[in-house]
Amino acid sequence: MAIDPDKDVDGFHPSNFGKMALEMDTFIPATPFGIIEILKRYQIETKGKHVVVIGRSHIVGKPMSILMSRKAYPGNATVTLAHSHTKNLAAISKQADIIIIALGIPNFLKADMVKEGAVIIDVGITRVPSEDSPKGYKILGDVDFDQVAPKSSYITPVPGGVGPMTIAMLLKNTLLARQRSLG
Repeated sequence: MAIDPDKDVDGFHPSNFGKMALEMDTFIPATPFGIIEILKRYQIETKGKHVVVIGRSHIVGKPMSILMSRKAYPGNATVTLAHSHTKNLAAISKQADIIIIALGIPNFLKADMVKEGAVIIDVGITRVPSEDSPKGYKILGDVDFDQVAPKSSYITPVPGGVGPMTIAMLLKNTLLARQRSLG
């Protein structure tokens, strides 16, 4: 609340979140903005698709569910917002054309939870201890990548997928803030 909405390049201020929900011009949170850009760059059709968003955070899950249901591309999808307490989550995710997962549980999404040809966007990032790494840990996403990748038409890796796009979109929002301030 202490940040001026016109300088809120993270897109977290309630004013910006509300404008996003109303499909008005505003700052989109950087991670969802990055996911939108990935969908555009790879020309992934979303109109009429079933998108399952797993995770209901204010940073990723809720904004993604709003953005994917908006009347624009990417969007016009039927969206199911699921979370760690969703009953029969595997049955729901198996119906999805597109899964966006930001749950925070490493390797949560398994191959038997995904239908053939689904698009998988992995937003999870967890440090897991590893003796094989010089750093003493490795970074894992929420998707069991090796299992799920063969079934997917597209899949984002962790690290190196959504993370770099988040940084790029934060910079894009910063540029937009500067352009808007010049009027």
